[in-house]
Amino acid sequence: MSNEDEFSPKSFVASAGLYMDKTSGAIVPPVQTSTTFARNKAYELTGDFSYGRDQNPTYEQVEMLLQRLEKGAGARVFSSGMAAFSAVFETVNSGAHIVAPKIMYHGAQDWLRRIARRRNIELTLIDQSDLRAIKSAMQPGKTEILWIETPANPTWDICDIAAAAEIAHEAGACLCVDSTVATPVTTQPLLLGADIVFHSATKYLNGHSDVLAGVLVTRELDERWQEIGEVRHLAGGVLGSFEAWLLLRGMRTLFVRVEHSGKNALTLAQHFEHHPKIDKVLYPGLENHPGHAIARRQMKNGFSGMVSLLIKGGAEGAKKVATTTKLFVPATSLGGVESLIEHRATVEGPKSIVPKNLLRLSIGIEAVEDLIADMEQALAAV
Repeated sequence: MSNEDEFSPKSFVASAGLYMDKTSGAIVPPVQTSTTFARNKAYELTGDFSYGRDQNPTYEQVEMLLQRLEKGAGARVFSSGMAAFSAVFETVNSGAHIVAPKIMYHGAQDWLRRIARRRNIELTLIDQSDLRAIKSAMQPGKTEILWIETPANPTWDICDIAAAAEIAHEAGACLCVDSTVATPVTTQPLLLGADIVFHSATKYLNGHSDVLAGVLVTRELDERWQEIGEVRHLAGGVLGSFEAWLLLRGMRTLFVRVEHSGKNALTLAQHFEHHPKIDKVLYPGLENHPGHAIARRQMKNGFSGMVSLLIKGGAEGAKKVATTTKLFVPATSLGGVESLIEHRATVEGPKSIVPKNLLRLSIGIEAVEDLIADMEQALAAV
């Protein structure tokens, strides 16, 4: 049994992959900033690296951990979530077909609309929580990618990954899963049949709101995966050395952060479930959530730290709450140790189909009683 297999993923990632420097005994992996690597007198490389555009020992350590966490065959880090996302769709042929959710990260959907216009690609947007809608949207032999996001931002709809994989593969398509919110702590899409799992590593994987990064992990080292590697190499959307080191540092506390924020989120969601100034609480950990049964089946160790509230009083009431909190910070993004609150429709802009009274909460690791008290006082101001 190898060291990798001897310990649980929780212990493996906390130890940075059982890292210890053989020369100094250092337990923290170093930052390797060199952009180029030397050759010997025979003009052969002295190590495994040639040029730093996409060859660097610092982020190879990160990729090793990600591959282990997701139980994949390979992993690649990118300079941002959107760099990773766009690399996947650079592999799609002109004239092909893509299926994606109506409710998903709006920046990614904007990119899909752009390439659909410019490359004669047909784009179908569906309700991903409805398997019949997914199946009817597929065009066997033409659909190249079925993209799903579960839980989906910002309504936290749940898609059955195993069922979606079966539908995609029957049509000859690749299933890609945005698992940013779930994280590998709660869900491992590749084990459920997905072909590629995506993370905006800016969020939970890093967890400290100080790094932009993206991640792809593949189930098989197939032709599409090789092409994704070519895209990263030629387009140069690679992660910097220091950013890779920060991501590695953040990942070492991933399990602790995700499990704690998930417990906080469930407690907060249950507290406000029947609040007189809230129309509805959207959280897959609540039994009244339409995707709760699926979430229980495919999410372990919690239901994520993301909660949305539909505030009575419309858009203005929601904005009032978002600007009256004292502990929740009114800011975009998610997955950090601090709790954030945002009026999502404002952030997404005039084309947003998100309810105007929706507040998206990224629950951090603060004392949950303080978060509840802060939200209570903000709601009282409406």
